[in-house]
Amino acid sequence: MDFRDAHNDVGALLPGKSTEHGASRRTALQAVLGLGYAAAAAPIMAQTAITTPGDGLEEGWVTIPSQGFDLPAYQARPKGKKHPPVVLVVQEIFGVHAYIQDVCRRLAKAGYLAIAPEFYARQGKASDYTEISKLQAELVSKVPDAQVLGDLDATLAWAAKAGGNTQKAAITGFCWGGRITWLYAASGKVKAGVAWYGRLEGQASAMTPAHPLALAGQLKAPVLGLYGGQDTGIPVASVAKMQEALAQGSAAAKKSEFVLFPDAPHAFHADYRASYREAAARDGWQRLLQWLHSHGV
Repeated sequence: MDFRDAHNDVGALLPGKSTEHGASRRTALQAVLGLGYAAAAAPIMAQTAITTPGDGLEEGWVTIPSQGFDLPAYQARPKGKKHPPVVLVVQEIFGVHAYIQDVCRRLAKAGYLAIAPEFYARQGKASDYTEISKLQAELVSKVPDAQVLGDLDATLAWAAKAGGNTQKAAITGFCWGGRITWLYAASGKVKAGVAWYGRLEGQASAMTPAHPLALAGQLKAPVLGLYGGQDTGIPVASVAKMQEALAQGSAAAKKSEFVLFPDAPHAFHADYRASYREAAARDGWQRLLQWLHSHGV
């Protein structure tokens, strides 16, 4: 396990640049589905966002049978590639909006079948909310961990039937999804995880019976944690506590690593928000790709 500051050499650029063609395609899709950027995010949006065009990809919305429910999910994969490895993509609190869809396309450009389930679909739509506090209280807090983990299992099963190689599967998630990434890494159903600034500790409840810190020693897949040194919601002390727990845990736990970007705030990868930090986002993305490759995904 390695806990270190990120250096200034950001490596390869994030895939995908803003293009008129890509933007028009995505705008049309959002208009039909009503799943653009969540209204809750609007007050903190940046002026631009990265758009990855869908050329060379098979992309779009699918339905996954899960726990007696038809779960919508956005998927993207390279055209013509047989049995691509699978990456589960777990949303921020704002749902599977345009940014998360674009992350799927970026992963597909790298050769993966990337799929992002809409985990809140049973309880409501994040895009209906204009206030983050209400979104958290009235929607996010009503989504139990058990439901989410079951949906991830169902998504892997769907991906296998759809031609994905689930023997080489990984998971990545952002903020709310970063926490879920740590939890699912204890399931034994993925080979690696990459958690972007996911909460590590908190009070247990019926909806959230265990947080990553409590499960650190039980990991069955190594996780790369990408965190910001200026994250006011996840202090560096919490990351250090997680590091100590991992060092005493399973073989996978001991192989887990943290990279701390000292000048980055929370949500530094979210290119549509004012919190976006280009250098940290590019560096983190390159590290994600390297992590998946080095762990057989």
